[in-house]
Amino acid sequence: MRVLLVNKFHWNKGGSEKYYFELGELLKRHGHEVAYFSMEDEKNIKTGDKEYFVPKFDLNNSSKLKALDVIYNKENEKIMEKALDEFKPDVVHLNNFQRQLSASIIKPIKKRNIPIVFTAHDVQAICPAITMMDNDKNPCELCMKGKYINCIKKSCNKSSKLKSALGAIEGYYYRNHKIYADKIDYIITPSEFYRNKFIEDGTNPNKIQAIHNSIEMSDYNVETQDDGYALYFGRLSKEKGILNLINAFAKCNKGNLYIAGEGPEKENIEKIIKENKIEDRVKLLGFLNKEQMTDVTRKCKFVVVPSIWYENCPYSVLETLAIGKPIIGSNMGGIPELVIDNENGFIYNTVDELTEKMNILFENNELVKEFSEKSKKLAKQNYDREAYYNKLKQIYDKVIKER
Repeated sequence: MRVLLVNKFHWNKGGSEKYYFELGELLKRHGHEVAYFSMEDEKNIKTGDKEYFVPKFDLNNSSKLKALDVIYNKENEKIMEKALDEFKPDVVHLNNFQRQLSASIIKPIKKRNIPIVFTAHDVQAICPAITMMDNDKNPCELCMKGKYINCIKKSCNKSSKLKSALGAIEGYYYRNHKIYADKIDYIITPSEFYRNKFIEDGTNPNKIQAIHNSIEMSDYNVETQDDGYALYFGRLSKEKGILNLINAFAKCNKGNLYIAGEGPEKENIEKIIKENKIEDRVKLLGFLNKEQMTDVTRKCKFVVVPSIWYENCPYSVLETLAIGKPIIGSNMGGIPELVIDNENGFIYNTVDELTEKMNILFENNELVKEFSEKSKKLAKQNYDREAYYNKLKQIYDKVIKER
């Protein structure tokens, strides 16, 4: 089988790119031929496979007229035509394609009657601002079912009326042209939570399936130890719940907190730490590479995922499970699908509950050990890469058969 993988970035920017590259390797391992379709960038990775690139498009530095290319880009359409005619894929698998690649790439695929599978790594199909959060970083569902005017009213897209209007226009275009409803043959969401949101927004339940992301378990066979600290890793931003975590930890009776990452809330974090006189108990680690991150995770007592937005299926959580550590997670998005309350960690709803759950694990080493073993077991049972391939192959076979 020949599979054309599509993603707007061809370098390791985030979870979508991790999925895109690792899916390519997984398909090749099973004897399939893979090609990539993406955007030019000096950071692009050479895969050794066929690669097709559209010109780089910077959303932040384009003219107002050029900005309309995020909706339909004729040049990208032509490059997709070339890719399809040269590579002749049996299926096209879309990842993050909106805006930089635009809806224009869909037309030539449909013209050639090639089935399209789409993995929705975010909720841009529902929310023009992508995150389903308003300007104050609170969860927001006002744009559900095509009510994109709310994005403009609240300037949800980077606090800009213009960018919010452009996002809304794009949303109306996709909905009116039934890109998700008809043009895409099958949708994969990495969480049941996202699947339910898509269905609530109008997606046919029969053409959408939740399959949690997968990991290579052998990459996380590391020796663990308990150095007594709680760990947060990720972007230091409001939607990640980092400020809630600091405030909750300040009320803990004992223990230390390590924070790995960089972001816009760093100064506020330092201020809260100082105000609560916990400088000797909180360590800011800054940015860590993959090896450093694995090392600091294997030595922690537990990991906290305090997000206040609708997380999907974060690789960071899967990697923590694979290493074998308990997780305390907020009751948001797909997190409760990965953290089973009182089995491999805790789910909480309020800041006070977070303090309570951290205190329990700081004071109960036997429970930490029990949760750690369960995390490792759940990772092996549910997030194995070969099991993911088998589910994906069934979807590919289904959409090809139905053409």
